[in-house]
Amino acid sequence: MKPISRLHSRTAVLADENIDTDRIIPARFLTTTTREGLGQLCFHDWRYQADGSDNPAFPLNRPEARGCAILIAGRNFGCGSSREHAPWALLDYGIRAVLCSEIADIFRGNALKNGLLAIAIDELEHRWLLKHPGIELAIDVREQYIALPDGGRIPFRLEPFARHCLLNGVDQLGYLLQHADTITHYEHQEQAA
Repeated sequence: MKPISRLHSRTAVLADENIDTDRIIPARFLTTTTREGLGQLCFHDWRYQADGSDNPAFPLNRPEARGCAILIAGRNFGCGSSREHAPWALLDYGIRAVLCSEIADIFRGNALKNGLLAIAIDELEHRWLLKHPGIELAIDVREQYIALPDGGRIPFRLEPFARHCLLNGVDQLGYLLQHADTITHYEHQEQAA
């Protein structure tokens, strides 16, 4: 994972509610264990027409959404089955953060474990962000706030372990490996006792 302490980007909006993991990446594409190339499959059935061309009705295909790393999603984003491929696809597509009033717990856990900020915000602030696509936001992971263009702030909370991993660019295994010497020392002490 890449460390992330601050993210600055314009926002793109997918206002639909209940966007499930199968809509993020259809199950038929879950045949790989690598992340590379999944961005092309992200939102595949929504993003492309039957002939493979871009669907002009898909909000992220619009010119103003290109290059946006912050996605403002409709309520209950990431519901459905658990699949790490969903945050992998979003990251490979270029999305680094998803902001929503309600994010499915399993998706949120998978996202944070893979370096994708999945941030639940207040309903009122969420509605305001949905109505203002393309605004510039700055997300401060260390201080846990979203800076608005007018200088206002939206506070958010991350679980301390997830925040530590994001700031240091380590996943759960990487965190354990950082403490390998301490773990080995403990094991030797237990075996000797």
